[in-house]
Amino acid sequence: MDSVSLIDPATLALVVGVLLLAGTVKGVVGLGLPTVTLALLTATIGLEAAVAIMLLPSLVTNLWQALAGDGFAVLLRRLWPFLAALAAGTVLASAAPTLIAIPILTMVLGLSIAAYGALGLATPPWSVPPRWERPLSPPMGLATGILTGMTGSFVIPAVPYLQALGLPRDRLVQAMGMTFLVATVSLGVGLGGHGLLPGSLALLSAVAVLPALLGMEMGRRLRGRLSERRFRQALFTALLLLGLWILAKPWI
Repeated sequence: MDSVSLIDPATLALVVGVLLLAGTVKGVVGLGLPTVTLALLTATIGLEAAVAIMLLPSLVTNLWQALAGDGFAVLLRRLWPFLAALAAGTVLASAAPTLIAIPILTMVLGLSIAAYGALGLATPPWSVPPRWERPLSPPMGLATGILTGMTGSFVIPAVPYLQALGLPRDRLVQAMGMTFLVATVSLGVGLGGHGLLPGSLALLSAVAVLPALLGMEMGRRLRGRLSERRFRQALFTALLLLGLWILAKPWI
């Protein structure tokens, strides 16, 4: 991690503001907290710090999302090959920051976020025929896990894949919560095992939980007043631009 202390008033205010915004996005559309957090914090304080700070807010909010509703057992039976491969890939790839230069990993993150934004804007969404779900689940989970371990972002290809399964809205939101929860726990285990979670950043991650939860409640209250379609369009456009900004930043 950066040797410069990250717990200073300016950084604390930045983290609180970013997690409040990211929580609000998640409250409105049911996803986006890790992606918005990583995109904004990576562009300001760097990838390694952004990943560490994102962990606890993501864990707490996705635990709630995964357990909400009555579909947990049904989804677990259906998605366990995907989730198991995701966990394995994440733990294995979490050594990436010790093996690959951070600027390269940052570019991979930028590309991942830009791709997520572009796919979110694409219509109509792609679909997976039922007969392909079983053979596709492990490689999709593994690919998501590898990208999670390398960059901390667990949306590509997981979210487009889950959306392509044609799950009802409530089950889709719960499935994404389960996916993000497994990814967050696996990432924390992997990074902790490689000594990549210093105490100062763990403390900052704990502080970030409160604004994330507050933002989620704000987003929940805003949900009925906003056009979700337009909000999603604005979100994915912003993520596409942020991803491109992260890619272009080293040359600007």
